[in-house]
Amino acid sequence: MQELNLPKYQFKFKEAGEKIQIFDAFRKKYVVLTPEEWVRQNFLQFLVTEKKYSPALIVLEKSLKYNQLQKRADILVYDKNGVPLLLVECKAPEVKITQDAFDQIARYNMSFKVAYLVVTNGMDHFCCKMNYSDNTYQFLEEIPNF
Repeated sequence: MQELNLPKYQFKFKEAGEKIQIFDAFRKKYVVLTPEEWVRQNFLQFLVTEKKYSPALIVLEKSLKYNQLQKRADILVYDKNGVPLLLVECKAPEVKITQDAFDQIARYNMSFKVAYLVVTNGMDHFCCKMNYSDNTYQFLEEIPNF
């Protein structure tokens, strides 16, 4: 898999038929290793190892409804009180982060109302702090620690 703009982490892999799978420690199972999954697994390790988020407060592929459609948020992190805190949208490394990615995460956030939104393709990482009182957001230089 492609090297990402994140620290290097150790993962378990296995072959299943003609597909390579990576062990997802959060879902406690092997999943197909796609470029987007590679970004998600590395970013999860970054959140836990570097930013000190608790694995117990992280949910993957959290279901939500948007315009009567079932959608799934890539990564949702809760605070210690069980309130949604940080929402992450992962893209494959070759996918350029555009306004569409921000529009997607903003739509998902209508369900969660998190304090922080993150969009990453493993190479570029963007984080916004939301201000709901005046409906604005501010880009941050780095992702906040837990």
